[in-house]
Amino acid sequence: MRKIFEPRYAFINAKINIGLQIVRKREDGYHDLQTVFYPTGFYHDVMSLTPCSSEFEFELESEEDLGPSENNLCVKAFRMLQQDYGIEGVHLSLDKGIPTGAGLGGGSADAAFTLSLLVNAFQLPVTEEQMLHYALQLGSDVPFFLYNKPMYATGRGEIMTPIDLDLSSYQLKIVKPDIHVSTKEAYAGITPKETDVFLPTVLQQDVRTWDGLVVNDFEESVFENHPGLREIKESFYRDGALYAAMSGSGSAIFGLFPHDSASL
Repeated sequence: MRKIFEPRYAFINAKINIGLQIVRKREDGYHDLQTVFYPTGFYHDVMSLTPCSSEFEFELESEEDLGPSENNLCVKAFRMLQQDYGIEGVHLSLDKGIPTGAGLGGGSADAAFTLSLLVNAFQLPVTEEQMLHYALQLGSDVPFFLYNKPMYATGRGEIMTPIDLDLSSYQLKIVKPDIHVSTKEAYAGITPKETDVFLPTVLQQDVRTWDGLVVNDFEESVFENHPGLREIKESFYRDGALYAAMSGSGSAIFGLFPHDSASL
């Protein structure tokens, strides 16, 4: 299917994980977890979708080496829809601003936005259920970015329920150091354990009470391997953060500060 469509553009946001507890190892090799995905505009990628005369063109601008293009989730998203609907004649441009290997979901966000832009551009008859199926094949975090609002997530991260959480009254600061933490490394240090903490309830409490209750299970082993990450978190508290934590499997550290915080 070749279609002349109007150019489409997207400013793609990142996410942070507020709490991340690994509850159990599953028979399929994945882990059950509980977390809250929260969208943030602290970083952005910029994507454009325009018609072209060839089958498919992918243009990537990034200060980081992201490997072969065919391994990029945006390309994989296009190939999935191409296989099912025969779409072609697409130039996809991506300018990366969200750091990779950070636990901020940049690659997952890019994949979700690629799916959405292509479905809209070609007016494909894709249901919400099918869209979620495509997204989950690309990664556990990808379905979240189809909703892109605060979500309480369980299962491997794909079972999501909207949560009433608004952090706009705080200043969000994120530091992504020059440290890469692979997902494999992060999970290697994890011992799954059940928890009595129910994040949707705890997150309704004052942010000042979150420390010690709203935890990221990856921090213990990741901080042991990369002490600089612990220092960043501790420096946030010294600078007046009300709450600070690592996002996802790292290595980005975020802090929530009062709006009038002099440290910002």
